[in-house]
Amino acid sequence: MNEYLEEFDGLPVVQIEMEPPSDAPPEPGDAAWGLYPAQRGWRSYDAGASLDWLLGNVDTARVTHLVSGWWHRPSAARKLAEKADAFPRLRALYLGDIPEQEISWIDHGDIAPFFRAFPELERLEVRGVGHLHEPVRSTSLRVLRFESGGLPASVVRSVGECGLPNLEHLDLWLGTPDYGGDASVDDLAPILSGERLPSLRHLGVEDSEIQDEVAEAVAGAPVVARLESLSLAMGTLSDRGAEALLAGQPLTHLRKLDLHHHFLSEAMMERLTAELPDVDVDLRLPEDETLDEAWPPDGFYIAVSE
Repeated sequence: MNEYLEEFDGLPVVQIEMEPPSDAPPEPGDAAWGLYPAQRGWRSYDAGASLDWLLGNVDTARVTHLVSGWWHRPSAARKLAEKADAFPRLRALYLGDIPEQEISWIDHGDIAPFFRAFPELERLEVRGVGHLHEPVRSTSLRVLRFESGGLPASVVRSVGECGLPNLEHLDLWLGTPDYGGDASVDDLAPILSGERLPSLRHLGVEDSEIQDEVAEAVAGAPVVARLESLSLAMGTLSDRGAEALLAGQPLTHLRKLDLHHHFLSEAMMERLTAELPDVDVDLRLPEDETLDEAWPPDGFYIAVSE
């Protein structure tokens, strides 16, 4: 969260403008091409010059991965969609590689145009807020991630209404109502049912102030039976939510259960590892917290908000 991406989906990120490409840039399909403003700072949000450089110096017909460092909506969404014909092989897109801004400031506008402009997109990751004003359908999308300190309920509901038959990996950082994260467990119901997500193998519902309620809903959610990994990390999970998980449907089929940044008692942590001996359970504490006589602390907090 505090550093620019050096790698995206297994490819090195070439940062255009921030660090001009070398005299011998990589082959077009061997890099994730990063589009950044020439100057950093809260007024320096337009990376149009970097896009122009890429179009003029690289065979973009062979580019498969893009990383966007634009943060002021709707420039990135509009300009990239307008240039879709120049990127016929684009398969992966990361929006919001902007560590020097508060995550709550990063707003990409409506991201639905990306699905229309790039119908072969397999991976879309969004840092900040990317609105989804209408459900979309994509048979190619396999990874969808929203990293947000406040994900609007409208986005969660739209994701639940999308037709994504081949989606394998879904992450939703719900965030806090203080920054627009107003989703409820009811909004998650279509996702947890799994009816529209027959191929889902990883689900993350994370960074939430209602993590116990989420855990209680997940404990009986039909989608869980087909998952290989589940993440309820980065939120305010307490013994209440963990108790619901252990009392609900079996989780022994999971390869990994990610609960890091939690507020569980030592006794509950021991129960989880004892009752799920063959599952990789991530029980790392919140950053800078330690197990001492003050654990768990009185005030619970999510990992990412503002």
